[in-house]
Amino acid sequence: MKAKFTVSAMINAKAEKIYKAYLLSEEHSAMTGSPARVDGTVNGDFTAWDGYIQGMFLELEKNRRIVQAWRTAEFPTDAEDSIVEILLEESRGKTKLTINHSNIPEGQADSYKTGWEDFYFKPMKKYF
Repeated sequence: MKAKFTVSAMINAKAEKIYKAYLLSEEHSAMTGSPARVDGTVNGDFTAWDGYIQGMFLELEKNRRIVQAWRTAEFPTDAEDSIVEILLEESRGKTKLTINHSNIPEGQADSYKTGWEDFYFKPMKKYF
C-alpha cells in the first residue's frame, strides 16, 4: 500500500510571496538554499535540491494551491510519481503552509516527512 502524510508550518510571509517562490527558479533556490530549476506553469517541470527532486506542476490556484507530480532519486525506477499538494492559508500576514504528500513508495514516507521539515520549512522560516 502506498503511504501518505500531512505536515504543516506557519511561515511569516504572505501567501502570494510563498506561491511565487515555489514557481520561480531563482526564488525557489533562494528559499531552500539549494539549486532549483522551475517552469512554474501547469505541465511545467521542475527540479529541486540540485536534481534530487523532480516533477511536474499538475494544478495551480494562484496564491492558494499547487499540485505536483513529485519524485526523488530514491524512487524505484518503476514507481509512479507521488502527489504533493501544497495549500496556502493566509491570515494576518502569515501563511499556514500545508503539504499533503501521497502515493509514496513503501518505506520512504518517514524520510520525506522529515525532509519537508528540514529542507523546506526550516529554510523557508529563515528566508521569509
